[in-house]
Amino acid sequence: MLVALAKGHKRPSFNSNFKLKLTFSSASSSSLQTLQDSSKYKSLLNPLYNLLPETRNPNKIVNLICSSLKQGNTQLTLLQDDLEGLLPRLGAHEISRVLLRCQSDSLSALTFFNWVKNDLGIKPTTNNYCLIVHILAWNKNFSFAMGFLCELVEGVKDCSHSVDVFHDLISCTEDCNWDPVVFDMLIKAYVKVGLIREGFVTFKRTVDVGFLPSVVACNCLLNGLSKSNCISQCWHVYEEMGRIGIHPNTHTFNILTYVFCKDGDVDKVNDFVEKMEEEGFDPDLVTYNTLINSYCKKGRLNDAFYLYRIMYRRRVLPDMVTYTALMNGLCKEGKVRDAHQLFHRMIHRGLSPDIVSYNTLICGYCKEGKIQESKSLLYDMIGNGIFPDNYTCQVIVQGYVKQGKLLSALNLVVELQKFGVSISQNIHNYLIVALCHENRPFAAKSLLERICQDGYVPNLEIYNELIESLCKCDSVADALHLKDEMVERNIKPSLFTYRTIICCLCRISRSVEAESLMEEMLESGVLPDPQICLALIHGYCKARNVNKAEALLGFFAKKFQIFDTESYNAVFSIFVEDGDLSKLMELQDRFLRLGFAPNNLTCKYVIRGLWKGMEKNKCQVE
Repeated sequence: MLVALAKGHKRPSFNSNFKLKLTFSSASSSSLQTLQDSSKYKSLLNPLYNLLPETRNPNKIVNLICSSLKQGNTQLTLLQDDLEGLLPRLGAHEISRVLLRCQSDSLSALTFFNWVKNDLGIKPTTNNYCLIVHILAWNKNFSFAMGFLCELVEGVKDCSHSVDVFHDLISCTEDCNWDPVVFDMLIKAYVKVGLIREGFVTFKRTVDVGFLPSVVACNCLLNGLSKSNCISQCWHVYEEMGRIGIHPNTHTFNILTYVFCKDGDVDKVNDFVEKMEEEGFDPDLVTYNTLINSYCKKGRLNDAFYLYRIMYRRRVLPDMVTYTALMNGLCKEGKVRDAHQLFHRMIHRGLSPDIVSYNTLICGYCKEGKIQESKSLLYDMIGNGIFPDNYTCQVIVQGYVKQGKLLSALNLVVELQKFGVSISQNIHNYLIVALCHENRPFAAKSLLERICQDGYVPNLEIYNELIESLCKCDSVADALHLKDEMVERNIKPSLFTYRTIICCLCRISRSVEAESLMEEMLESGVLPDPQICLALIHGYCKARNVNKAEALLGFFAKKFQIFDTESYNAVFSIFVEDGDLSKLMELQDRFLRLGFAPNNLTCKYVIRGLWKGMEKNKCQVE
């Protein structure tokens, strides 16, 4: 708790140095000042209003609300109908006045504030929030105060203008009872909503004005900074704690030990732990686990096991976290057998293994290619009532596949499903892709059909993998069927989908169907690429339909600016074989006008064509 000022001081006077430290901005000025300067507020002072009945007199709105609150908390809803004409006059200034009158009755203040915010839909100002927070904290309603403080800082996070919550909380202390604990709460609120930098700045400002944050608030800030990797700020907070006399506790040292370990300098960690012990703090289970985990990650297993043995001497019993960290370190060093022995030692000492410890060993065995041992551990898990998670299943399935035992992986999945283990979509995707890569598209398609009955929904990538694998086997009918199935499931075929099927159709001399599929592709808004152009040109050239090939080449060039030299040469080579020089030169002129540029291969074709033409003419002369 903040203890710099006595709690009973209602209105402390701050010196001029403190006032200079506060940042006053027009954006953070309270709405109370704005209302006081407005003509609307001045109109409320018009004495003629006093001639009206109370429920129609704007000057009486605060009195009426306070009177209703004194009668009972349920009266505000009834009052809402009576004051319907006056409610537009309920501004930030009036809300603040009602709250100040309820300082000794936090329940009434809370009821009123929620009524304004929730029932009337009025958005309270920063000043209104600060007042309710002070009132609730003064009356020991810390949970509600913390809730509103978090709501406030969350709201100003995305504000277009700067709002200084710390300054506004200070300003409100001139008008209401207050408890310095609110500044502790503000630090924690910033950390809770993820505004770590603002929490750090608030800590520094709190210290600068002479308040003493609690060790709980400091620990909260240190924890937030460490998780955000703000290492230097962590040490600044720790040094400030020592300078102003905030005594750290075991939690503080555990956070800082974690920070040191995260920083990566293990030697510094040792020095810090020694200093911690000199100050009278004995490392606890969290400290040892943090250090052991750090040592294992650095590959310093000897140091990790030294600490493990020290724990017993100091009567700090290792837990599941300790053993799992050590097993993980051993597995990384390829000592899975040793890790398994440690696993059994853990069980003999009365600890029941959890999913993490099992997964550590299973993963270790799979990396060494010992799938049978992994499978035995898997069944051991299930026998002990621990259901494998997605990571467990994925590791073993991938282990089988890497060893070329895809069928065993598929059988394992079926077995697990019989045990009631849920198999994730990622694992099914992995198995379908693995089958496709092994050129077993029909097995993959069969698996797809089976799992779709259980609610599995394939995505575009899975369909493309299957279609590609089917096309490699020239099973274009099945590929086209899958493409139609995609459309039925509202999955739009991609360029890859169409290109794969078109290339397959052209390869098996079904160029007309391929061209028809390209037209469907264009209608769906998918544009062709040079590979589709080349496949169609080669298909028609293979069928000796050179006129169609030339027409398509011109179509791709004019419509889509695709100038594929390989396709151009494919058409050119057909004319070369005929040895008709006039047709060859006419073709070259047509292609040049379209924008095609000949390359070395084209020149070779021309020379070969000229040579064939000369030979042909020579034969005719003879």
